[in-house]
Amino acid sequence: MINPQADLDWREGRVPVCRRFDDPYFSLEDGLAETQHVFLAGNDLPNRLQDGFHIAELGFGTGLNLLTALAAWRASGQTGTLHFTSFEAFPMSPAEMAQAHAAFPMLDDLAAELRPLWANLPTIDLPDLRFRLIVGDARQTLPSWDGKADAWFLDGFSPAKNPELWQEDLMQAVADHTQSEGTAATYSAAGHVRRGLQAAGFRVERAPGYGRKRHMTRAWKGT
Repeated sequence: MINPQADLDWREGRVPVCRRFDDPYFSLEDGLAETQHVFLAGNDLPNRLQDGFHIAELGFGTGLNLLTALAAWRASGQTGTLHFTSFEAFPMSPAEMAQAHAAFPMLDDLAAELRPLWANLPTIDLPDLRFRLIVGDARQTLPSWDGKADAWFLDGFSPAKNPELWQEDLMQAVADHTQSEGTAATYSAAGHVRRGLQAAGFRVERAPGYGRKRHMTRAWKGT
């Protein structure tokens, strides 16, 4: 069991806000739609899913991205196993995660299935899911990770408030742990984020963002 480290306020009792970075964990408009637009569509998912596909993310937060990805996996009719690895410095408690998930009734059944398993972290093993939570500063934990992802969800707090998670050396570590032809997506369109991904060897494009955000960033390795 991971000791809770997140320091939260709650807006309207449903949207968690990190006091440390003064930033909400998901869109105040619709966090599920934001995840589907930025991280699923931004990585051309579920089209690319296949047995053994590996998603990695910077910033586990509430676990919403994991729920959304697993829901897409099951809805796509995939057989086999989805691999999902998340790097998080300040994990929430299971009770805090459950409170956050209550904002998304479309995910109620899946959230209820996983709720008893949060106590088993840092790993969850299901017939169709292999999940690992790596706790600590990603600048230290990611370079020593022995995996490579097919798709990255870059979901740290705002680069202006959490610059540590957007540094060029960390973007290089992301690239080093990405499969050939792998992809990455983030809600951020900040110039230094795009330049960091480019310097790490990704091809980068600015794409339409979610909601009131005009732009987001998509990136991919290879030609």
